[in-house]
Amino acid sequence: MAANGASCEQPQKRAGAKDKQNGKSTDSSVRERRQKDKEDRLSLVVWRRPVTTLHYFFLETLIKLNEWTFKLWQRRGTVFLVLVLCSLLSIAYSTEGAHQHYVNYLEKRFLWCAYWVGLGILSSVGLGTGLHTFLLYLGPHIASVTLAAYECSSTDFPEPPYPEQIVCPQSGGVEGSVSLFSIMSKVRLEACMWGAGTAIGELPPYFMARAARQSGADPEDEDYEEFEEMLEQAEGAQDFVTRAKLGVQHLVQKVGFFGILACASIPNPLFDLAGITCGHFLVPFWTFFGATLIGKAIIKMHIQKLFVIITFSKHIVEQMVSLIGSVPKVGPSLQKPFSQYLEAQRNKLHHAGGSAPADENWLSWVFEKVVLVMVCYFVTSIVNSMAQSYAKRLQQQRHLEEKTK
Repeated sequence: MAANGASCEQPQKRAGAKDKQNGKSTDSSVRERRQKDKEDRLSLVVWRRPVTTLHYFFLETLIKLNEWTFKLWQRRGTVFLVLVLCSLLSIAYSTEGAHQHYVNYLEKRFLWCAYWVGLGILSSVGLGTGLHTFLLYLGPHIASVTLAAYECSSTDFPEPPYPEQIVCPQSGGVEGSVSLFSIMSKVRLEACMWGAGTAIGELPPYFMARAARQSGADPEDEDYEEFEEMLEQAEGAQDFVTRAKLGVQHLVQKVGFFGILACASIPNPLFDLAGITCGHFLVPFWTFFGATLIGKAIIKMHIQKLFVIITFSKHIVEQMVSLIGSVPKVGPSLQKPFSQYLEAQRNKLHHAGGSAPADENWLSWVFEKVVLVMVCYFVTSIVNSMAQSYAKRLQQQRHLEEKTK
């Protein structure tokens, strides 16, 4: 009996070992297939395959428009109420009366806030591939207000033309009356709106990961797939970047609200992972968004704002220009355009609509071209991403057909 039992156990062990081996080979083949599909999709970019990329981009755009139209139709009651509200606001806006003063004020404030919220969303959307609008728009705006405040000895710039153009007040200001806190107060609204926009931009990965976890479906997102692979290979992680990502994931998962707040409150390139982590582990929406909003729109925004104001304070700027001039051989030639640019800006502050020297536009021209290049790169990345999404649809459809055969 014992011999028979032993002889029966041996084939069972061999069968179990064979099943494990088959499972490993299947997993490796699936992994290889996914890697090959991913490489094929990543090769689909405008500068390599322009015709195919643009074709897939337009097809994916049509699919997305169809999906959004269907979702709006499902919520047609809410859409109808929004349209009625917009109609009432339009009537109030176009009707003459004493209320027009308040309507104009609210319109100006709303458009100003919407502008900065939109720039904030553009900055954080796309999991790190977004348009860096702090460097391109908010940072220069804070720097301009800081330089103007020290030059005018006041932050009470006449409106209009502020905020489109900064001009010193006619009455002037008291020398030394400008403080760090008065400048921070002057740019607080736009800075907080930009921070709120960056918090809103973190919501798409959160909802995507949450929906994928609840439904068990395979999401059409590369970053979520990389996140799941990172969790599977957590124990064998050796490189610094993977360990840093796992550190963020553990902090958010274990500490909760205050962990999310800590990650959102400091300039953190890995915070994009926090949205996916919170969605994957089904963190409540208001816990995630509340901590993200407080961290990005209040704490982090004040840190960045303080840094820009200190960097562009009057004595720091003068020291930087003199430091550029002290560079051997090339110093004076580099110092001249910066000195001319600062002098032209001072003249503009004291003369509204005054013409500036032609050569003062050199730095402005360079900055405009940098902005143009970054905007073109951002648009190109959107085209590439949507084309790759459509390519993934085709790959999934092909694999499904192969399974059914």
